[in-house]
Amino acid sequence: MHTDLAVELIGITRRFGSFTANLDVSLAVRRGEIHALVGENGAGKTTLMNCLFGMLVPDEGRIRIDGRDVQIASPQDAIALGLGMVHQHFKLVPSLTVAENIFLGMEPTRGGLIDRKAQSEAVRDLARRTGLSVDPDRPVRELSVGIEQRVEILKVLARGARTVILDEPTAVLTPQESRDLFRTLRGFTAAGMSVILISHHLDEVLEVSDRVTVLRDGAVIGTARTAEMTESALAQMMVGRPVSFGRKERTPGAGATVLHLGNVDAHDDRGLHALHDISFEVRAGEIVAIAGVDGNGQTELAEVIAGLRRPSGGRIVLNGQDTSQASAQEVRQAGLAHVPADRLVRGVDLRESISANILMGRQHQRPWSRHGLIRWGRVRAEAQALIRRFDIRTRGPDAPVKSLSGGNMQKVVLAREFSQSKPFLLVDQPTRGVDIGATEGIHDEIMRQRAAGVAILLISVQLDECLRLADRLLVLFNGRIQAEMDPVTASLDEIGVQMMGGRAAAGGTP
Repeated sequence: MHTDLAVELIGITRRFGSFTANLDVSLAVRRGEIHALVGENGAGKTTLMNCLFGMLVPDEGRIRIDGRDVQIASPQDAIALGLGMVHQHFKLVPSLTVAENIFLGMEPTRGGLIDRKAQSEAVRDLARRTGLSVDPDRPVRELSVGIEQRVEILKVLARGARTVILDEPTAVLTPQESRDLFRTLRGFTAAGMSVILISHHLDEVLEVSDRVTVLRDGAVIGTARTAEMTESALAQMMVGRPVSFGRKERTPGAGATVLHLGNVDAHDDRGLHALHDISFEVRAGEIVAIAGVDGNGQTELAEVIAGLRRPSGGRIVLNGQDTSQASAQEVRQAGLAHVPADRLVRGVDLRESISANILMGRQHQRPWSRHGLIRWGRVRAEAQALIRRFDIRTRGPDAPVKSLSGGNMQKVVLAREFSQSKPFLLVDQPTRGVDIGATEGIHDEIMRQRAAGVAILLISVQLDECLRLADRLLVLFNGRIQAEMDPVTASLDEIGVQMMGGRAAAGGTP
């Protein structure tokens, strides 16, 4: 009996038809440790955690919790065994308060009615004990993403979790919020809890975890003490080759202005002011990055530039044409290529093949069609060439996009947009949910576009990505340009302060 182990996965195999997602995977998580789980997209991390949390049943293997064999057939079984999972995309009800979200489905009652006072007090007590400060009576729709994450963690803890699974927990956090989260996780493990951390950010894995397990192609490559690993060694275990982490080399290349925004205002879907007096330009052969915590106007900014949302004021000029009131099709004709933030909504058609998705938006253009007929042989040849160039992991150009991993779906979108030779490239969250090996390839492609003289606007919540690629860095906060910073000299802390509105005192924290 391994009494010091909180969780054991022993010989887990999970197949989907002829595809094996996990093959004889074993993972042991000790009490009081943060155990990181890393690997490329499609390496089997999510499948393994879904088996542990009862969302999938393994074909082979055993699961042990606190030293005894268990059967986990549903998330309810997992919760009853002391497991909790905080997903990358939060599952909160915006109209409910913090306390109502945390106790949803297990509300305390008095006289047959929900005891809201007791509910709020229970949240305050839990927040005090964990250091996760929240206002229990505040509606979730009014919270920042950092506070929303605290609510998700408190919701898991309120259900008695002793082992917490966190999936990409820092994807939408500032550097300061990430450090606060790491302190919280250390507090959990000091109290004897265990944490399983799934992350693509290897610097964070090295900073906060005690041990790390690497998966590749559904199998365990190895488990090591994090203190004995380096970022480059860990990356090589993941992808099987050396990976570069430094700022991308470049030659000076800024030319004529391709995109100009002058005093642009816009409203969100609720009619609230989302963009305030936005002015900047992007020149040929230049990468301008927009950094900020998700939800500070990035979506609306991308949409007004792409013709998907009409600005309420100001002027947008793309490639010499006023596109302020142009349709999305007219903006594309003016010279836009667009990689949207949400690939499933605007990026791909899941029902169609890779070839059909590569064709999307240019089906009426030569050489892809003639006399109204699609030249599918030409389209498939182009798709095959782009599959090789972008390393899209698939069985061929006729494979349906829904058969691909999220990272490979993203590569399909990038391949289509980057291959159109447009003068302006709007790239929104290009590596969201993409592993470190694919990220390096995507960054190389962005730099190739810059070298070819394309003007690029990069919108990303990942600061390391902005610093690696940008020639100029703009920080967006509450729909305003908060600051312009030099990506060569600005520190993560300085950028993080501006991402939170520049509210830090000198030498202090926000």
